[in-house]
Parts: sequence; C-alpha cells; structure tokens
Amino acid sequence: MPQQAAPAAKDASLDDDLPLAREAQRAVRVLNPSGSVTMPRPPRRRVIAIANQKGGVGKTTSTVNLAVALALHGNRVMVIDLDPQGNASTGLGVEHGAGTPSVYEAVVEGQSLDEIATPVDGIPSLVCVPATIDLAGAEVELVNVVAREGRLEKSIATYSGELDYIFIDCPPSLGLLTVNALVAAEEVLIPIQCEYYALEGLGQLLRNIELIKAHLNARLRVSTILLTMYDKRTKLADQVEQEVRGHFSEIVLDAVVPRSVRVSEAPGYGQSIMTYDPGSRGATSYFEAAEEIARRGAKLSRRGKNQKGGN
Repeated sequence: MPQQAAPAAKDASLDDDLPLAREAQRAVRVLNPSGSVTMPRPPRRRVIAIANQKGGVGKTTSTVNLAVALALHGNRVMVIDLDPQGNASTGLGVEHGAGTPSVYEAVVEGQSLDEIATPVDGIPSLVCVPATIDLAGAEVELVNVVAREGRLEKSIATYSGELDYIFIDCPPSLGLLTVNALVAAEEVLIPIQCEYYALEGLGQLLRNIELIKAHLNARLRVSTILLTMYDKRTKLADQVEQEVRGHFSEIVLDAVVPRSVRVSEAPGYGQSIMTYDPGSRGATSYFEAAEEIARRGAKLSRRGKNQKGGN
C-alpha cells in the first residue's frame, strides 16, 4: 500500500496544471466569492467617460465588465448608461423598458439619481442608472435649455451615496449626450479595437476633448486606453497594438482584451463576462484591466478629496 500512495500524490500534484483546474482558479480569482481579495480604492471618486464615436469597439462591454470587476473586489461603483440603445443596462440585467425611471429623467427633467439608480442583482456594491428609448430625443429637447452641457454633471452632484467609481457609457457619436458625459467626467477611457481603421476618427474625438477641456471642463484628461478584440492569430492585431502603444505610451493598459465569443454571448443572458464565464480568457483580461485601473487610481493625489468618494 505505501508503494501505491506515491503515484497518487504525484497525480494530485499534476491536477493544478490541467486546463479545467486552471480555469477554475481563474474563476475564483475573478468572482472573489470570499470577498477577501480587494482592489485598492481611489482616494477620491473617479468619474470616467468611456468614449469612442466609432461603433463596435467595445465601449459598452468594457464599461460593464470593468465596473463588475471593481465592484466584486471592494469598490463602490455606478454605471450610467447614456446610450439610448440601453446596452449597458441589458448587460447588467437592469430593467430599461419604456416607462422605467432612467437617465432621461435625470438629464432632461432634473430628477435626482437617488430615485433612479438601480442595484445590480448579485453585485452588492454596484448600481446602474439605466437608459430607455426616451433618451433618443434628449438632444433635441436640450437644445434650448440653459447650461445644457452640464445637466449630467449636475445630476451626479446631487447623488447622496458613496462611490469610488462612476463609469459613463457614451453613445457612438460626438453629440450633446457625449458632451454631457465629458463635462461630467474627469477622465476619459478610450477602447480601441485591434483591427483595420482602429485609429479612424480618433483624432476628432481627441480634438473634441481638448475643446471641452478648454471651454467647459478644465479637469478633463484622457487617462486610459484599452485595446480590445485582439486576435493573436493575426499579424495585424500585433501591428495595431504596437502603433497604439507607440503613440500613446503609458496611458495604454498592459492588459489586452481578446476577441471572444463568450464575451459577446454574455449580454444575451443579462450578465457580464465576469459572472457568465468567470474562468474565460475574456473575464481574466477585464479583471486584469480593472486591477491596473485600480492601481493607477490609488496613486491619485489626495488634494481635493471628494467626501462622497473617499475611504
């Protein structure tokens, strides 16, 4: 019997190297079921607009998954869905049918976010301000409103809850809704897909950010670029990555999000990839991106610390 025990021990030691074991380890790391692992919280609340007027680059997917990853690891997070399509609301499993109190009431009618923010099921420290189809007409309705560019900023200022992060999912345009997001935010996160025309239109976005910084929001800065839809099988993806890193250097996250069917499937089930398939490469990539964002945020100056977002 003692002679048979040694091979069994050896086999057990190899289990950790099996694909299923590695996937399980990644899932535990992402889901953090014990709550014992935390990402550092910023010294003051960070308001981040996720923007790129080019559609299909992963804005909403990145918004949802970064928010969930941070919330699962000790941060208090709000997602503001500012896209009339309401995809971020869908991805978080939050009701956003016609008649649902939404960001429209906040931006157009001045209603408090306290009355609109909805807890996300299964993620205790995450809330979502949903978008409904009513938001599609908001830009027209705001045309003659005084200080129309600052409506969202004003709504955020009235929120009474404590938050570490506010992520604003912008529509794929440079219209008034996106301007509201950029006036309300201090930081911009730009997702860039690793495909042809990756940088197309980016110059216009950067010029608009500079205009808003000059005339409406002097605090605004592009703090983060996230590479998405990376396909390691293609030389093109590597070329795009090198070009983006060469141009934007230190603001590009080390974590790169791969092209993944599982990431695309998750919203259909009203979930993020973090909860839909936590052991997947997509979930791990967004976890690592969130971890980088948290580490950078922990280094922020404590000057002007926001009382509602502090530790």
